[in-house]
Amino acid sequence: MFDDIDPTRRPLVLVWEVTQACGLACRHCRANARPERHPDELTTAEGKRLLEDAAEFGDNQLIVLSGGDPLVRDDLIELAAHGDDLGHRMTITPSGTRSLTPDLVCALEAAGICRMALSLDGSTRERHDDFRGEESFEDTMRAARAARDAGIPLQINTTVCADTVADLPAIRDRVRELGAVLWSVFFLVPVGRGRVLDPVSPERAEETMAWLHEVSEAEAFGVKTTEAPFYRRVGLQRASAGETDSAAERRGGITAGRGFAFVSHTGEVYPSGFLPASAGNVRDRDLVDVYRNADLFESLRDPDAFAGKCGVCEFRQVCGGSRSRAYAATGDPLESDPLCSYVPEEYDGPLPNRQTTTGERSEPAE
Repeated sequence: MFDDIDPTRRPLVLVWEVTQACGLACRHCRANARPERHPDELTTAEGKRLLEDAAEFGDNQLIVLSGGDPLVRDDLIELAAHGDDLGHRMTITPSGTRSLTPDLVCALEAAGICRMALSLDGSTRERHDDFRGEESFEDTMRAARAARDAGIPLQINTTVCADTVADLPAIRDRVRELGAVLWSVFFLVPVGRGRVLDPVSPERAEETMAWLHEVSEAEAFGVKTTEAPFYRRVGLQRASAGETDSAAERRGGITAGRGFAFVSHTGEVYPSGFLPASAGNVRDRDLVDVYRNADLFESLRDPDAFAGKCGVCEFRQVCGGSRSRAYAATGDPLESDPLCSYVPEEYDGPLPNRQTTTGERSEPAE
C-alpha cells in the first residue's frame, strides 16, 4: 500500500490530535489529558481547512483522528465525513469510555471511518484498569465488539513497559479473540504522564522484538511496533543468511518526521506526538510546506547525521532508532535511541545503557 510513497514528500501517517480533552486520566497518557477542551483548539472551519490542505499530499492520505478523546468534540462526525469526502482514509483512536456506544460506532462508520484503534493494556479487567488507573476495560471490550458488528476493522494498541511486558502473551490472545486486523505495540516514551512509568530494559526490549516477530508469523493479524523501529533490524537479523527484507529496505520504515507527522490540538506541527518540538503552526504556515521543508523534519530524514551508535549503525537506513525517545532522554532528537541494545562493530564510543545484543532470547512470560 505504501511502497510507492516517498516519505520525504508526504507522511504515510498523519495524526491530528483534535482535542486533548478526555474523561479519563490514564497514568501513561502522552497528552496529559484533562476533562475540559482547550480554548485555542482548532475550530471546525480550521479543522476542515487542515484536512483540505492535507489533500495536497495526494490521494488516499491516511489521517488518524486522535486525542485526548476525539469523541469529546461535537463536530467529530462532521470532520470525519469531510475528510472522507476529500478522499482521505479516515481512522480514529477513541478512548474506551461509555460515550463510545454502538450507535456512535455506527455513525462513525457511516461518516467514513475505515479503521478504529482501541487501547488494551492488560489481558483482564483487573490488569488493564490497574495499569491505566481508570476503569475502561469493559467499555473498551464493548466498543471492540461494536466495531466488529459495524464492519469497522479494529486495531489494538498496547503499551509496553515494565508493568505490562509479562502480560503480552495473554494480550495477544485477546487481540486474536477480538478479530483485530493489527496489533500496534508501543514501547514507552517517557513523556506526559508516562514519565512516572518504568520502561523495559534494552535486553528485555530485544527479547520482546524477537517474540513479536514470532507472533507476526503465527497470527492472522498484523503486528507493528510504535517508537521501536529496531523491530525492523531484529527482523533482518532473523532472516536466513543472505536473505533481506526488500520491502523494509525500500521503505525504510516510518519514524518521527520521516513518513509520520502530528498536528496538535492547537495546530502545532510535530514530527511525532512523542516528540513535541514544533516546526510551525497550520494557522500561519502550510502543512505540506512544513512537512517537506522545515529544518527539523529534514534533519530527521538523514540517518547519517544521527549521533552516537545510531549514526554509524549499518541498519540506520531501515531503523534509525526512536527519535522521540532520544529527544525525551537527551533533549536532542538526533541522539541515539537508549532502548536499543545493539552495538555496531564500527562504534567505539560510550554505551549509555551498557548492554549489547547477545543472541540469547527469552519471550515474555506465558
